[in-house]
Amino acid sequence: MKKSKLLVNTLVLFLVAVVAVFALAMVNQVTRDPIAQAEINARNESYKTVFADAADFKELENEAQLIESSQAVIEENGITGCVINNAMAAVDESGNTIGYVISSSSMQGYGGEVQIAVGIKDGKLTGLSVVKNSETPGFGARCTEEEFQSQFAGKDAGILSFIKEGEADSTQFDAISGATITSTAVQDAVNAANAFYNNCLAEKGE
Repeated sequence: MKKSKLLVNTLVLFLVAVVAVFALAMVNQVTRDPIAQAEINARNESYKTVFADAADFKELENEAQLIESSQAVIEENGITGCVINNAMAAVDESGNTIGYVISSSSMQGYGGEVQIAVGIKDGKLTGLSVVKNSETPGFGARCTEEEFQSQFAGKDAGILSFIKEGEADSTQFDAISGATITSTAVQDAVNAANAFYNNCLAEKGE
């Protein structure tokens, strides 16, 4: 092949690559904001589920620092394999903080991560939603069922434990039958969120 033809082919390939990269960059730019907004909307929708009285949710100014400082406290409470993902203030129509919504994850579910969101007001849970899980259908995946999730409203925002029989009190919840690992993952994720609340937010008197 002549050098001139090789040079032309190389130049053509280079230009095609440049155009392709530019096109991908443009597509990413166009879709990035809508995707991010869709994620925010989905998150806020799940937050509304666990804190129905909130008119809106407001970011905490020092959220990152609070999350970082709370990790040691979570582990001191014997809660391992858990992280806080996000925390927001629940506000009323006037913008006043009436409570908080906290998202946390246990990495020790049967299928991996179990991510939950809880609402907390005046030291009590206002609700719980399992946001993400890879648990076994018919067993651990039942953590997403309303019957399981609804029992958390009104529970103490302290250390909760699950029971397999009997009547649960304000510090207990009913386990998922046949899914002890999933029940433990939910328990730990809720307790991590509660520990974060008590260490970082409860002193504000909300």
